Amino acid sequence: MNFGNAGVPLGRAWNPAANGPSVVTLRDGRVIDITSKTAPTVRDICEMDEPAAYVSGAEGTDLGAVDDIAAAPVGDLSAIHILAPCDLQAVKACGVTFANSIVERVIEERAAGDPKLAEDIRTRVGAAIGDSLRNLRPGSPEAAEAKAALIAEGLWSQYLEVGIGPDAEVFSKAQTLSSVGTGADIGLHPKSIWNNPEPEIVLAVSSAGRIVGATLGNDVNLRDFEGRSALLLPLAKDNNASCAIGPMIHLFDGSFTLDDVRKAELDLTVTGPEGFTLKGQSSMAEISRDPLDIVAQVVGTHHQYPDGLVLFLGTLFAPTQDRDVPGEGFTHKLGDVVEISAPGLGTLRNTVKLSTECAPWTFGASHLMRNLAARDLI
Repeated sequence: MNFGNAGVPLGRAWNPAANGPSVVTLRDGRVIDITSKTAPTVRDICEMDEPAAYVSGAEGTDLGAVDDIAAAPVGDLSAIHILAPCDLQAVKACGVTFANSIVERVIEERAAGDPKLAEDIRTRVGAAIGDSLRNLRPGSPEAAEAKAALIAEGLWSQYLEVGIGPDAEVFSKAQTLSSVGTGADIGLHPKSIWNNPEPEIVLAVSSAGRIVGATLGNDVNLRDFEGRSALLLPLAKDNNASCAIGPMIHLFDGSFTLDDVRKAELDLTVTGPEGFTLKGQSSMAEISRDPLDIVAQVVGTHHQYPDGLVLFLGTLFAPTQDRDVPGEGFTHKLGDVVEISAPGLGTLRNTVKLSTECAPWTFGASHLMRNLAARDLI
């Protein structure tokens, strides 16, 4: 398992000896438990003035080799295994932050969630508006002119509004502590018939709005639900095990900065149980909104996050490769293995199941607080 080597790694692992999660870092191929009264949670470290310096110098206990712990079955409470690297932070996500994804959202809307209609609409809509969206700065006078022209042509959409308009689309992706980590199953709503992975960079943001690090995420997407109605976005996005983050948060230090995130290249591979393979990429260099601008829209005097947040930045990836039926594009099959990777950030690996078949989420904030109190950490 590739955990990445950028910046200073920070994450979480299930620790059977504590009957709860430990805050961990990686050193020389070992997983080191750095949980303490000073920083009993990842949230506490992200709130520090110098998170990377604290983690680098923190005393800890060796839990074992990275490879051994990465190979442990996720969900086995008798074994140390990797968890999602966030804990008390809110989990937020952005949509339509790339030109290609804007076009695909318009296609979903006009297809009303029916994949059979997507190819014909893709040809017509993509030809009409695809190139016109590139290099447009959202909220700029040029974007306003493009909006007026598209309205005149009858091609305006709510997705174009958040794609090139002044206000970004930001939504709640998952509940606090509900995200799954690398090696875990990821869930699809059992009613969905058109869905796909979304490989994204995820920022770790403090309560003050300061970006302190980055990791990888899979913003699992149900295209049929959202395509039927944008008001179904909560159902399309927030289901049991539908949010994967990891493997570690890489804290910014002198060697790894936000500029590296701006240049990040993500690779996606989906390997199906029938031998099907899908490959895709997402380049942060093509994002329409700068990460700093997006964060400023999320947290500030208008909206506070006292425990900070983790923020999915959106994806360039939009799968159009046919899997079974010509013209219907891609949708998941149960048993798909999804791998999202980026240089320095490692690999996030998950297996697709129905949300109803994934392990239920039972360890919430109240359970964490009781566990930390029993360990005399709070």
